[in-house]
Amino acid sequence: MIRWLLTTFVAVAILSGSWPWLRKFGIGRMPGDVTLRMFGREYPFPFMSTLVLTMVLAFLVKVL
Repeated sequence: MIRWLLTTFVAVAILSGSWPWLRKFGIGRMPGDVTLRMFGREYPFPFMSTLVLTMVLAFLVKVL
C-alpha cells in the first residue's frame, strides 16, 4: 500500500513539474480536459489527455 502511495506521489510531482512543457505538445488542451481557475491559480484536470496517453502506452506495451 505504501509503495503505491509513494509511486502516485512521485508521478504527480513529476507531471506537475512538467505541466508547462507538456502543454506545448497539446496535452491538456483536448476536448474533455478541464482547467479551473480559482483565487488566481489554475488547477488542470486533463481527463481526455490521460485517457489518450493511457491507450497509447498500453498499445506500445502490447506491441513491444
